[in-house]
Amino acid sequence: MSTFLSAFAGLVERLADLLQPLFHASSAAAAIVLFTALVRLLVHPLSRAAARGQRARAQLQPKIAELRKKHGKNPEKLNQAVLELHAEERVSPLSGCLPSLLQMPAFFLLYHLFSSTTIGGESNGLLAHTLLAAPLGGRWTDALGDGGPFGAAGLVYLGLFTLVAVVATFTYRRTKRMSAANPVPAGDGTQVPGLGAVTKVMPFFSYFTLVTVAVVPLAAALYVVTSATWSAVERAVLYR
Repeated sequence: MSTFLSAFAGLVERLADLLQPLFHASSAAAAIVLFTALVRLLVHPLSRAAARGQRARAQLQPKIAELRKKHGKNPEKLNQAVLELHAEERVSPLSGCLPSLLQMPAFFLLYHLFSSTTIGGESNGLLAHTLLAAPLGGRWTDALGDGGPFGAAGLVYLGLFTLVAVVATFTYRRTKRMSAANPVPAGDGTQVPGLGAVTKVMPFFSYFTLVTVAVVPLAAALYVVTSATWSAVERAVLYR
């Protein structure tokens, strides 16, 4: 793990060196944004597949309604019939989760990198990098203790929180509009046990990003914010 982390740290440093003429002291932060964009480009084919899967699932709703009429008094049999329908039509009810799951290793790698004071037995030089006045290895609580919410570092977090709130509100409103345009019949949650409950709270998931940004190192928070913004734009294009 130490060798892998050292190699990743070297990659971030090289990207920062390339971006230094443009972003100066914030070059490492720009390198993280660029790294995030590269990760999202790698999983973009899966995002496109997830969009196709959602459209296919929407087309299955009439057949699911028929199954509900047929097996409405037997929830167990109804669940099994819906699962079989998805298998027959080669539609995965969980395909939309894959892009998010495949990004998690990159997030945890950044989290670990900017939470470690040493890498490979040497001092972690990346911790000296900043985004404007906020250290990439620092957290919101550090900013609050150094100048308060409106101090130099606190304003960086205020900007990130504002961006997350805007993106989350855009995503929430768009998800609600899509749900209204393609309503799921009452009682449907049979695609996968528990999926119906997840669908109800899904519009609020974007706001959870605010909590993540507040508690993780700033470098990891940048990854989360960049990825969330990318997701909002990508879904607006793919699901239009």
